[in-house]
Amino acid sequence: MSPDRTPDEDRSVPDAPTLPFDSPRPDGGDGAGGRWAKAREEPPITRIPPIEPPVPTTVESASVNPTASIESSATTAARPQVRSAPRCPGCDSVVAAADRFCESCGRELGARRIALPRSEPPSDADCDSCGGGLYDADGYCRGCGQLRPQPDRFEADLGAVSVVTDRGLSHARNEDSVAAAVVDAADGGPEFTVIAVCDGVSTSEDPQAASGAASRAGVDAVLAALAEGRTPAEAAFAGLAGAAQAVREVAVREGHAPSCTYVSAILRGYGTDTAEITVANVGDSRAYWLNQDVSSSGSGRVIASQRLTVDDSYAQALVDAGAMDEEAAMRDPRAHTLLRWLGADSGPKPWSDSCVRTFRTGGPGVLLLCSDGLWNYRPDAADLAALTTGADRMDVARRLVEFALRCGGSDNITVALAPVS
Repeated sequence: MSPDRTPDEDRSVPDAPTLPFDSPRPDGGDGAGGRWAKAREEPPITRIPPIEPPVPTTVESASVNPTASIESSATTAARPQVRSAPRCPGCDSVVAAADRFCESCGRELGARRIALPRSEPPSDADCDSCGGGLYDADGYCRGCGQLRPQPDRFEADLGAVSVVTDRGLSHARNEDSVAAAVVDAADGGPEFTVIAVCDGVSTSEDPQAASGAASRAGVDAVLAALAEGRTPAEAAFAGLAGAAQAVREVAVREGHAPSCTYVSAILRGYGTDTAEITVANVGDSRAYWLNQDVSSSGSGRVIASQRLTVDDSYAQALVDAGAMDEEAAMRDPRAHTLLRWLGADSGPKPWSDSCVRTFRTGGPGVLLLCSDGLWNYRPDAADLAALTTGADRMDVARRLVEFALRCGGSDNITVALAPVS
């Protein structure tokens, strides 16, 4: 999330509505809100039926959809990047996607996992700033305290899910994080795919530590809950609780709580005609269902591309309260304020009861999780679907990131794609 946010205490808004929860505090202090997010637009969601939802959808609303115009021939310069492989959860050694056991420690690999960006430096790496000190496990120099520079891009392919995270063009560091895991079934195919994408709030301290802790802990908690036989919805709530606790435990100075957004998805039924997707979110990182063909399911219903999550933002609250239409709401000086986030200053349960929802797809498509560094430029689900054509999902994920860079790359960009066929 962009750091260029300014409080609005010197601006007056006529006829401010009474919202169904406490209004955000413009000073960024404790309470519901106060996190200043970058300018962003909400996608218009037509009121189509959700994707065969066994759990009713609550609030959905439309938004302004300014689409960035770019030249199709535009290119971006080559960017330093790291291609990461799955790692053993026991010893952190690199493993192959098809491995059932870790060759280093012998641990059975019940799940293939990845977490990006990877921050640990080589054990013998000298500090790039002072040239003397070595980096600690969190990537800080033991001598001068500077954070080790990262490559611009990290990416990984677990087969069932492809992930890319990029620094963008304006930020000095990547404050997004993504974690994913694939749990294999007895027949060798994926039984569950679990993904979490988090976007650090730049006005908080150490936002990249918050997003990294949340994404990893969220996926770990979901996997543990699924292993206990809990339902995907119960596992999604467990992931929220685990992520929130992990962010609260990030050590910083008193009064400078690290913060981040959170969106997760549990995909069950990969490679089948009917898949089940359970999503959870806090903040404005999003999950989408994308269907390029808009084909009918077996029941004859058209499965349209659509957003699966609802942003926790002030603009959406204005629309949901009936105070103004979407275009007017997006002009409100408080429009881009986050109303919910993960952090030590956000309370023990910083999510709404309706933030976990389950959908059945009924046909082929792509599950997309992303930070606002992507959807700011293409908030509409149908427009995003048009960008995700092609059989190579790793290539599609890269193309989405390159698209955001060509549009300006004003924020960190994170994309996770899981196909359903």
